[in-house]
Amino acid sequence: MIVGYVVARETGVRPLGGAVLVTAGGWCARSWARRSGPGTAAALLGIYGAGFVGSHPLAKRIGAWPAVLAVAALSGASAWVLADRETAAAT
Repeated sequence: MIVGYVVARETGVRPLGGAVLVTAGGWCARSWARRSGPGTAAALLGIYGAGFVGSHPLAKRIGAWPAVLAVAALSGASAWVLADRETAAAT
């Protein structure tokens, strides 16, 4: 999410930032599905998408950067709890 936002902001091309967001989301979903199954991947992709959508109205209240960082942290924490914690504990 953070990189997608930076790309959109710095290039001024919002669809390019969206392409980065979609590409990263797809890569993550593939990784989650392999590690934790398709149900977990779908749930995390839903959280990721909801974070993107929710960041827009949140940005009007707290600013763009705080909103992006907040939803990225929420998505990251969700991924840790639902998919990555088990992998980290096994190593």
